[in-house]
Amino acid sequence: MKSVCKVAFELFISGRAHSSASARRLGGEMCKELKTKVLRLLPPTSNGPCVHQEGQTDGEILSCTAKALKEGHVVGVPTDTIYGLACLAQNSEAVRKTYAIKGRNGHKPLAICVGEIQDIYKYCKVKVKDGLLGDLLPGPVTLVFERSEVLNTALNPFTSLVGVRIPDDTFMRRLCQMCAEPLALTSANISSHTSTVAVEEFQELWPKLAVVVDGGPIGDHSRLGSTVVDLSVLGKYRIIRPGCALSSTVDVLEHKYGLSEDSGGEDEPLNSAHSTSHAETHHRP
Repeated sequence: MKSVCKVAFELFISGRAHSSASARRLGGEMCKELKTKVLRLLPPTSNGPCVHQEGQTDGEILSCTAKALKEGHVVGVPTDTIYGLACLAQNSEAVRKTYAIKGRNGHKPLAICVGEIQDIYKYCKVKVKDGLLGDLLPGPVTLVFERSEVLNTALNPFTSLVGVRIPDDTFMRRLCQMCAEPLALTSANISSHTSTVAVEEFQELWPKLAVVVDGGPIGDHSRLGSTVVDLSVLGKYRIIRPGCALSSTVDVLEHKYGLSEDSGGEDEPLNSAHSTSHAETHHRP
């Protein structure tokens, strides 16, 4: 027999809940059995590891979050740009849950997040110099490459490309390293709603998440998300979403590595499928 949560998630996937606020509320109530853990990261002190009011260290919070991910759950996490929803990219059911929780169109792709630059070569076919990756990452940039055969075929099956991130955020990088596989990453909000820079702003999603990691308010509250650039064509780059690091990214691509802008051709449904409206530009960290 299907679990209560699974039934709720399938209601989302069916499309009936996509535009129904009452169905979303029902899904949340039915999934309260997840017993969401809200865990707060605190700034490090000079006296050693940070110990939280609940008696947890940042390492214990990492372990708890990684455990939830490995069990197939979706979690809310901070990045260096906005808050995100994450699951294991290689877990097809977890990916479906992520779409369901957001009410997200199934033809809008998810990025992947990894902990180290060398991980990119496992999941992507890289056509740029190694140094370029090191100059842009970690940072508020999503790089789009042709996907490798290792990546879960159920993740973005409608495109041969995938966007990859290494956030300039110690917690997220360590989380990816602990999971030892990529995370699928999207913004922590209901689809078409504004992106979030504090955990309270996506509180309506908490009942559907196993863990919410509170890293405090993020950045300058610009809500622009990462700059998304397609590097899948040799010697070319194409800006898919300007994001928060456009100028510095273009400077590296053009002046240091001699790439030229490719503004022609038909758009493939890349990991930025965000450009249709202001709200749609914030779907992914």
